[in-house]
Amino acid sequence: MQRRDFLHTLLAAAGSTALGAHATVSADPTAAAFAAAQASHPWTLGYVGLQQDAASMALNVQGRMPAGLAGRFYRNGPARHLLGGERYHHLFDGDGMVQQYTLSDQGVTHRGRFVRTEKFLADSAAGHPVRAAFGTNPPGAEAVTAPDAINVANTSVLQHGGRFMALWEGGSATEMDAQTLDTRGPRVWSPDYAGMPFSAHPKIEPDGTLWNFGISSSAGLLSIYHIKPGGDLAAATSIKVPDIAMVHDFAVTERHLVFLLPPLVFDRDRAEAGETFLDSHVWRPELGLRVLLLAKDRLDAPQWFTLPAGFVFHIGNACEEKGVVRLDCIRSPSAWAATTALKDLMRGQYAEKEHTAVALLELNPATGQAEQRLLPLVAEFPRVDPRIVGRTYRQVFTAARVDAGDRPGFDAVMRLDVATGAHELYRYGREVMVEEHLFVPRPGSRNEGEGWVMGTALDLARRQMLLSVFDAQHLADGPLVQARMDRVMPLGLHAIFVPA
Repeated sequence: MQRRDFLHTLLAAAGSTALGAHATVSADPTAAAFAAAQASHPWTLGYVGLQQDAASMALNVQGRMPAGLAGRFYRNGPARHLLGGERYHHLFDGDGMVQQYTLSDQGVTHRGRFVRTEKFLADSAAGHPVRAAFGTNPPGAEAVTAPDAINVANTSVLQHGGRFMALWEGGSATEMDAQTLDTRGPRVWSPDYAGMPFSAHPKIEPDGTLWNFGISSSAGLLSIYHIKPGGDLAAATSIKVPDIAMVHDFAVTERHLVFLLPPLVFDRDRAEAGETFLDSHVWRPELGLRVLLLAKDRLDAPQWFTLPAGFVFHIGNACEEKGVVRLDCIRSPSAWAATTALKDLMRGQYAEKEHTAVALLELNPATGQAEQRLLPLVAEFPRVDPRIVGRTYRQVFTAARVDAGDRPGFDAVMRLDVATGAHELYRYGREVMVEEHLFVPRPGSRNEGEGWVMGTALDLARRQMLLSVFDAQHLADGPLVQARMDRVMPLGLHAIFVPA
């Protein structure tokens, strides 16, 4: 029942009257617009994309790597934006490439490999896109015949229970070899949930327990996964949600799961009319930003809260204090970034219409009241100390926008105290496009925030990628060590660090 409904979503979003793989391909205006913009917009360098894997390369390391910091930093993101003269219309459409930065006594090396999903192989064989994507229905698209037919595995990575996986959110996790980056295939948690959505933002609690979710839009289903520390499925269930929304992230506390549902709502009629999956959503601000609170031991007893309308991609963390659920998120006034700005990006265009803000939320289950406080900080990609996921916390690390000029993205990294609002910044500068940075605990440390902040960035002026490591409590002092790579990689999304 659930798998059939999910497949219907894919069929509707992709268009059930596809013309076949070998239809004539016309000139692509998105590709032409991007090519024309490159000469005058240097920031487009980060979105050109690649056509092949990135072979192993040593980086030039400046500074000394801190003792105890060894392992692999992995980042995933859309990397093949153009194939056969056709360019995807949305940033989230490109085929995923997992990048691996290996940190050791010998220095830092980098390599990257495309995830060999069914879609990647089908498009590659045809020489142009033949499968639908999040925001693009290519000319002559094939009909979708299986749940993972349009899985691009391009959003995040996960190491859990001895397995390494590339994550999307509309289909299965894709297992890979953590060392070679060879693709092994879809991860099936149980036969009943084969091919069902498994989001790109699972939460791993301090004891190793993993929680995740998936949205089956056409069926109006929210699926919830509870996975044991060793990687076996403890339970999976699906519940009906009215006016199902585009939900990218969620949060856990010791007792609850927290979902923020922006009023970007799936419209089945639009999907069946042949719109892309993205364009099958409509903005309904009258619904507000709905908050769904589920007790881990009573998933069948939802509690709802309502906040002013807004759009949320990412949540940093959540906890419970004296019966109140507290969490932080990155909030936008509308879904403009998702529906418009990330399309413009693929055409080489940028308009500064609206920015994000850090939002601090409180939910009171006893009274049913929800409160929101906005901080005047433009940020994204919130990350916390992984040892306090779902527990009381104060520090959130983000990419930040301070003075990036007339270009998209971020120019700084920030540490925020969510209790006081105090924050500390390190600015890379206008010529550097900053990707997500994450926190890595110092081995043997016990206190929240004792460790390093690590992340990558694109130096536009030098046409180099940077891998920087900071003392997490002294960001403003600048990197302890910075490694430079003499090639440009497509700007990606989410990352993890796996200690050696």
